[in-house]
Amino acid sequence: MNRSIDYHSTFSIDCVIFGFDEGDLKILLIQRAEEVHIGSLALPGNIARDDEDIDQGAARILNELTGLEEHHLEQLYTFGDVNRHPFGRVITVAYFALLKIRKNKLKPKSTFASNALWIAVNQIPKLPFDHNKIIIKAMERLKNKIRYQPIGFELLPEKFTLSQLQNLYESILQVPLDKRNFRKKILGFGLLVELSEKQKGVSHRAANLFKFDKKRYEHLCSLGFNFEL
Repeated sequence: MNRSIDYHSTFSIDCVIFGFDEGDLKILLIQRAEEVHIGSLALPGNIARDDEDIDQGAARILNELTGLEEHHLEQLYTFGDVNRHPFGRVITVAYFALLKIRKNKLKPKSTFASNALWIAVNQIPKLPFDHNKIIIKAMERLKNKIRYQPIGFELLPEKFTLSQLQNLYESILQVPLDKRNFRKKILGFGLLVELSEKQKGVSHRAANLFKFDKKRYEHLCSLGFNFEL
């Protein structure tokens, strides 16, 4: 006997956007303004349209809910627990990205979000749906990637101090790092350019500023370079 099968599924897209500011690793959240969990903080996310692919949908949703223009979004994981959404079976594809907080202004364009704001990772409250679970998965990916790719520079300003760089790594890895060993190893890669500039507006002794040499990194990678911290 033939069975009638409904192949239509509902997919949503959720984005975990990391930023780093004032010594804290942060995640971008929205304040929901419609439907279920009104007023709650949540990850930027919504239902994918039938006429767009998943990557296009991720860029659109992020722009509508936060005002951010398209950034490089990397697929993280697919979450499909049966009861993850109160409206029924909704499978979500999660993305994550890294960006510089001070270079990106937040301005939601959709009525679905009344606000968009950065929250320190250690201050994330209980979120609706399975968004805390999604964040845990994104943190695991970030911790792994930062050990073998210099992606941390995507979170720092263009010019930074070695202390800021170490602070970033400690915030992501959630462990203290030996200052001397960290600096010896990070400088040993030959990927930082020391500038003839120092910090400004600080109460302590101004530290030297550095820049990440992305072109040199790409060249070294073409020769088989292995970044491992």
